[in-house]
Amino acid sequence: MKRILFVINTMGQAGAETAFLEFLKKIDESEHEIFLYVLMGQGELCERLPSHVRVLNKSLSNLSVLTDKGRKRMAYVVFRAFWKHGGWCAKLYSIFGNFACMVKRKRIQPDKLFWRVLSDGAERFNMEFDLAVAWLEGGSVYYVADYVKARRKAAFLHIDYENAGYTKEMDRACWRQYDRILAISGKIKEHFQAFYPEYEEKVSVFHNYINQEEIRFMAKEPGGFSDDFDGIRLLTVGRLTYQKGYDIAIEAMSILKKSGRQVRWYVLGEGEQRKYLEKRIAMFGLKEDFLLLGAVNNPYPYYRQADIYVHATRFEGKSIAVQEAQTLGCTIVASDCNGNRELIIDGKDGILCALNPAAVADSIAGLLGDEEKRKRLGRMAEARKIPQGQEQLLDELLEERNDE
Repeated sequence: MKRILFVINTMGQAGAETAFLEFLKKIDESEHEIFLYVLMGQGELCERLPSHVRVLNKSLSNLSVLTDKGRKRMAYVVFRAFWKHGGWCAKLYSIFGNFACMVKRKRIQPDKLFWRVLSDGAERFNMEFDLAVAWLEGGSVYYVADYVKARRKAAFLHIDYENAGYTKEMDRACWRQYDRILAISGKIKEHFQAFYPEYEEKVSVFHNYINQEEIRFMAKEPGGFSDDFDGIRLLTVGRLTYQKGYDIAIEAMSILKKSGRQVRWYVLGEGEQRKYLEKRIAMFGLKEDFLLLGAVNNPYPYYRQADIYVHATRFEGKSIAVQEAQTLGCTIVASDCNGNRELIIDGKDGILCALNPAAVADSIAGLLGDEEKRKRLGRMAEARKIPQGQEQLLDELLEERNDE
């Protein structure tokens, strides 16, 4: 049997992690022995891992990294990683070096400050694998490159690489160690190649697997909105992070309410920006109108019941949330950025708009009084063919051998 190791940063309830679970279903367990190492050792989706996957972590927690208790555990993991395996000066240098780059770019991202510390201080295993796969950028890519023994190494790209805040100083030529780099969309591939033209021959497009049948089935389960609001419901699904642009969404909602619109905006997701967003919601007087519902196990009844799905993000790789909304025939309004532009044809199967409060509000307002247009856009969104991972490329990834 071939031994395959997957390394992932967390098993949090998010798009890339959900796609990972679908990817595992495509691997024949009778021919492949599958191992998993979760760098942070936690995440809500740990309990959904298939029983045949051998987890290498000594302990695995289903705590989210986005809750208070989860963040405390994460801080402990980072602290422990700093002291493990020595190299404290190098670890400090990486922290301060990365911080200097972030200050220069005027964007501080605490998670990326510690990816090198985590990868350098993670568990190391005296095992050799036929294939090692880093499922996410950052820590897992660094760890597989530096500390995993494998005949072949592959990495998946899920984000617009440069816009996500990665730098060549942070990466330290880690991509040299990889035989294959798999981008989940053409635009992600294009932007990574612009950032790293020297690795062009290694990069291929491999779309995420989206289980549309299961999404449609789960959308019919009990759940969804529990209030008695009888106006237009707006929905956004995604972590409460800077990337997702909720600060802009709140201002857009303020504009809609001031114009007398009967709308309520619901957000499913958790994240480090919750307290900041709650303050903005209160500042704009939207406590009853912009609701942060937290993360839920089954978001699909909400999609089905919403009138408009809004995805006004600053940047995007290839949003699984948007593809889920399309699967369920939602009317979609999204910001006009690379990842969203690849999924939506403006005016045909959704609306693309500039990322500012007035543009977002105007795009939503244009749909509020036009039920027929909303239905037409929803039908076209549902009819859109969602590309799935290529079976031939999957076979090549799992089966190929380096020359002896």
